[in-house]
Amino acid sequence: MLFSFEVLAARLRDSEARAVAAEENLSQTLSDLQQMRSVMRSVVEDSSHSDRHQLRHTTDSCSSDDSEEDEYFASYSHFGIHKEMLQDTVRTGTYREFILQNKPMFTGKVVLDVGCGTGILSMIAAQSGAKLVIGVDKSSIIHQAMDIVMDNGLQDIVTLIRGRIEDVKLPVDKVDIIISEWMGYFLLFESMLDSVIFARDKWLCHNGSVYPDGCSISLVAVSDQKQWDSNISFWDDVYGFKMSCMKELTLAEPLVTIVGHDSVVSTASVVKMIDVKSVLAIDLDFTADFALTMTRDSVCTAIVGYFDVSFNGDVALSFSTGPNGTPTHWKQTVFLLKQPVCIKKGDILSGTICCRKDEKDCRSLKVFLSVNTPAGQQSKAYCLN
Repeated sequence: MLFSFEVLAARLRDSEARAVAAEENLSQTLSDLQQMRSVMRSVVEDSSHSDRHQLRHTTDSCSSDDSEEDEYFASYSHFGIHKEMLQDTVRTGTYREFILQNKPMFTGKVVLDVGCGTGILSMIAAQSGAKLVIGVDKSSIIHQAMDIVMDNGLQDIVTLIRGRIEDVKLPVDKVDIIISEWMGYFLLFESMLDSVIFARDKWLCHNGSVYPDGCSISLVAVSDQKQWDSNISFWDDVYGFKMSCMKELTLAEPLVTIVGHDSVVSTASVVKMIDVKSVLAIDLDFTADFALTMTRDSVCTAIVGYFDVSFNGDVALSFSTGPNGTPTHWKQTVFLLKQPVCIKKGDILSGTICCRKDEKDCRSLKVFLSVNTPAGQQSKAYCLN
């Protein structure tokens, strides 16, 4: 029995030693695997762009260290924002229909997709006959876009590059077409059009095309006393306390919300038109006069901004983000007045709008509105951020 016990004890010690060794080997293997993944990611992100085949599904780093820029691009890394945009049938459906209905314009062409996100426009362009589509996006969502392109068997046509369009190197000297869904709230919020302009000036060939190629910003007057009260009058009595000082803070931040078409009480006034093929970045800061003719007796509580977009090809398409159209994820931008104004049918609310990038944060937008009303002039500075 002693011999058997010693044999069993020896075997147990041997088994324990082998188990420890196996655990150490497993730990080392996992460590090696993680290191290999890290190396492979570095190879993907830093690979040379000298050859088109080397460029298939590569990434490029952004040279900017600005924390606000990093925060901006990081906001587009979450799937939720892309799901919201893809589910916007006015947005995505119009792009899709324009590209597919204008196949002769895309067939055999080199297409650049600025801010490609999940790659939906890049894939539609490939589906429409483009010989090469280059999608560029700084956000990490581009890693999912790589998988999406592979899953749809378009990796031989669609090349994806991670980085700011201002920093990356493309595998071609020129492109025939630039497509981009760059529009933000009130059209110009987030300043992505600046990047499209940069890409246009650097890579678009002579007689090339940019889509969408036309945009405009319009204003209308609306009457929504409930909205005004819930945002402004609310501060007059908060559980029995006056918080009137909060009104100015509330007024300064425009609302981004769906405005019912039945609340519109004036004609529209176009305050900015943009030809994307020729506009300069400096032109995006603008000042314009407007005149809104009242269509019925009412109480005006806000001036609302929206934009229209046009695609002018062999088959032309367009869409509007205005209150009278199908709602989009851009909604409308509501600039609440300091005080509601009684108006009568035929009255004209005239004024001036000044729109500028924020000096401290170019992605934000400063808007100054001066409105001449029957009760006097109202002026207010707003910041969309």
